[in-house]
Amino acid sequence: MEITALSGTLSRGSDEAPKPKNVADAAQQFESLLLGQMLKDVGPSKDSEDSTAEPMWDMAAQQFAQVLSKNGGFGLAKLIAGGLERKP
Repeated sequence: MEITALSGTLSRGSDEAPKPKNVADAAQQFESLLLGQMLKDVGPSKDSEDSTAEPMWDMAAQQFAQVLSKNGGFGLAKLIAGGLERKP
């Protein structure tokens, strides 16, 4: 895991996602989004007494999903990119 890659995403200061450069990059970002949503669902409940638990979990889930998908994830990005690049 590269710390510089994570710090670059954290220091942007905006909620805007980076623009994909190619099909593989777009597929990787899509897989990251899916993984992030799945991880958010297993986080703390909204009924939790700790008001910081849910936002912190969401941020951690997003970062973990990005790192996981960049390192292969579940292989969804590869399948999606292969399907999009396939010529009819």
